[in-house]
Amino acid sequence: MTQTEPHVVIEIGELWPALRRAGRLFVETVLVPTALLYVLLHTAGLAAGLSAVLGWCALTVAFRWATGRHLPGTLLLCVGMLCGRAGLALVMSSALVYVLQPVVGSLFMALLFLGSAAAGRPITMRLARDFVALPAHMLHRPGVRRMFTQVALVWGGSRLVDAALTLTLLRFGLDAGLLSRGVFSGLLTGVTILACTGWGWRCLRRLPGISVHLRAPALSGNAPAT
Repeated sequence: MTQTEPHVVIEIGELWPALRRAGRLFVETVLVPTALLYVLLHTAGLAAGLSAVLGWCALTVAFRWATGRHLPGTLLLCVGMLCGRAGLALVMSSALVYVLQPVVGSLFMALLFLGSAAAGRPITMRLARDFVALPAHMLHRPGVRRMFTQVALVWGGSRLVDAALTLTLLRFGLDAGLLSRGVFSGLLTGVTILACTGWGWRCLRRLPGISVHLRAPALSGNAPAT
């Protein structure tokens, strides 16, 4: 006996605040630290540049805490990873170590995304539920799983391109490697997010029994059933 699957309404919410937070996070954890390291590396030396990166991380967190502002988990995670990179590079007295660590991370992420897609259990399904409320029964639909598998493949390919780009530019010198990590890597990540969001939106809207809305209705007493 077959049962008709319930109609699913997905409320994505307003995207602009999320994009604004992502942009600020990019400035705080990528652009400013890279600029500090680049300038001080050529003026005051490696130790001063890496120390400035560590100081910026501490200042970013301390300022938010002192002013009573929210400390998002993504910020703490990025700052923690940045401090780890700078600390290890400082101990080893090598700016190359600072640039190569994210390459290793990108390769690991590529294996994670591509491997989960190949195994038929794309990790993007789990990640998506951290941002959008998705009913569990919806994830068993073949069309939905296929979409998340495709998105995982895109992310895996993007991380491979990210690692290859940095390694290629490093052949032209450390400055080119810093430029890759500080600018091109962030741009690639942003393009990948937009591409995956657009593809997921397109696929879900074409599936029967699923409606996707850009923002949840404000001050509404009748929320759509999912």
